[in-house]
Amino acid sequence: MSSTFLGMPATPPRSPYGTGNLRGDRKFPAAAHDDLGNAQLRRNLGKATHTIRAKRLNVTGELPDWEELRDAGSAIKTDTMNRLPALLEELERKVTERGGTVHWARDGGEANEIVARLIKETGSKEVIKVKSMATQEIGLNEHLESIGITPYETDLAELIVQLAHDKPSHILVPAIHRNRDEIREIFLKEIPGIDPSLDNVPAHLAAAARAYLREKFMTTKVAVSGANFGIAETGTLSVVESEGNGRMCLTLPDTLITVMGIEKVLPRYQDLEVFLQLLPRSSTGERMNPYTSLWTGVTPGDGPQTFHLVLLDNGRTAALADRIGREALNCIRCSACLNVCPVYERAGGHAYGSTYPGPIGAVLTPQLAGMHAAKDDPNSSLPYASSLCGACFDACPVKIDIPSLLVELRHQHTEQSGTTAEKIAMKAAAGVMKSPKLFTAAQKASGLGRVLAGRDGKISHLPPPFNGWSDSRDTPAPPKETFRSWLASAEGAATMRAAAESYTRNQQQEEEK
Repeated sequence: MSSTFLGMPATPPRSPYGTGNLRGDRKFPAAAHDDLGNAQLRRNLGKATHTIRAKRLNVTGELPDWEELRDAGSAIKTDTMNRLPALLEELERKVTERGGTVHWARDGGEANEIVARLIKETGSKEVIKVKSMATQEIGLNEHLESIGITPYETDLAELIVQLAHDKPSHILVPAIHRNRDEIREIFLKEIPGIDPSLDNVPAHLAAAARAYLREKFMTTKVAVSGANFGIAETGTLSVVESEGNGRMCLTLPDTLITVMGIEKVLPRYQDLEVFLQLLPRSSTGERMNPYTSLWTGVTPGDGPQTFHLVLLDNGRTAALADRIGREALNCIRCSACLNVCPVYERAGGHAYGSTYPGPIGAVLTPQLAGMHAAKDDPNSSLPYASSLCGACFDACPVKIDIPSLLVELRHQHTEQSGTTAEKIAMKAAAGVMKSPKLFTAAQKASGLGRVLAGRDGKISHLPPPFNGWSDSRDTPAPPKETFRSWLASAEGAATMRAAAESYTRNQQQEEEK
């Protein structure tokens, strides 16, 4: 009998290095250090996150079954990840039956090429876009511009970021780092024909953006969207938003191209009952989204007459293969974890270097793009960009245990880092702790550290390689006498005898009672 060797299973590929927007130029500590010095940024972030946080608490507190909704959302997403391939095939079949065309993209490069080809086939040189994290992740705008196609962001915050030649800093509110004065200056500089007397009143700024975009809505024949949810049972796609720009993009153009991460699929139409309650309350602190758009394929004479769905992997299968880390794929992009995170509130989103900032970004980005794709990979610092306070877990509408995932990624990073100074130090410490003689000698030698302490009894500055520790915390000076030496002294022996006698007396008194 002959046998065929099919080879060993390989880890699914992550997002290719050097593509898209899943990796910054610097590690988080260095980038955050600069942003921490920006007082205006910190004021903007503090005000915005506190406002959204308070609204969220109000509307979630209204629901007596909020925790049950969270449990339901978590269960649905977990079930989805457990049978994702079958659900995606079902989604493809249903979309195709309703007149749409489905494309599969292994990574951001393939997705960009597919979208660009589809736009070129229409003959259009312009495209309007409704806010999409997936297209920001793969760098679609930059790719389209490089081949002579002009994308126009229609979400107000995304428009601000685009006109400022900036990058988003928040999942839900991409321009959260900008205040109204900065936005006014951006509009005056970048929007053609704008009234030079424009002030910084929010309603007037919104009106200026609306007038600028109105012509684009009415004349552009191609739109690109993301998707909050895709329903496998019916082939229905959904976008939720607050401004109405999404509704314009999804109904007015002749051609609609939707780029959707494969984790956004849901099994049943009925599942929307859960997520359309969880998402608005967790994201904007609203009871429901002002605009919830649902469409299924193509309807003759109504809306876009050509519909394409691009299903994007770009490292998601690699994340799915991680038995522990796959939980991050349950994320519904509500940004609740960002709004409660003390690290994000102070450092801002740009410090993370990725389309996905904050606690969920610190988990998701390394899984999609890897942590060791290059020497000193900036992504390797993201799992440490957290105090592990647990606020993100408490806020997550689908109960993703982000702190535990961060700890797991720290473990993976340590295992993959090879020989490091930290590993050598830990190995040496293990050897010392295994030997009573060496441990005793180390205790005695530690007393020399007292010379580094200040008058307050704390060590504020340690020599390399320990200076990274003392840069952000003080270390108590070693005591004059170790516990072991004290215990062996006459004072220690007398104290222990007295404690033993006191315990015996107390026991006798209890028995007499």
